[in-house]
Amino acid sequence: MAVAERAKRSAQRKRKPKELAVINEACTGCSGSPICITECPVENCMYEVQNPYAPAFNVVMVDELLCIGCKKCTSKGPMDTFLEGCPWDAIDMLSLAEYEEKYGEMPY
Repeated sequence: MAVAERAKRSAQRKRKPKELAVINEACTGCSGSPICITECPVENCMYEVQNPYAPAFNVVMVDELLCIGCKKCTSKGPMDTFLEGCPWDAIDMLSLAEYEEKYGEMPY
């Protein structure tokens, strides 16, 4: 897979993103193989945590301070196929202003 061949970013961002990925309650963790984590170009931006409502399964979380708003988590599928978004519609892209209004100001 092409994703495995490219190095993920780990450097500090140079500017604020226009949008941020936010995982909603529809996330299923894709049965332990979430493509969103694989396609994200930023190291440790997306990660799995245990689902509090179904402990046998994991869900995906996003580190908002690392998210660059590239939307690859919503548009790239296995083997570089194009998707119209997460198969479960579990990733919402919020503008930075919307995000800060809802969750508080980001410490950039």
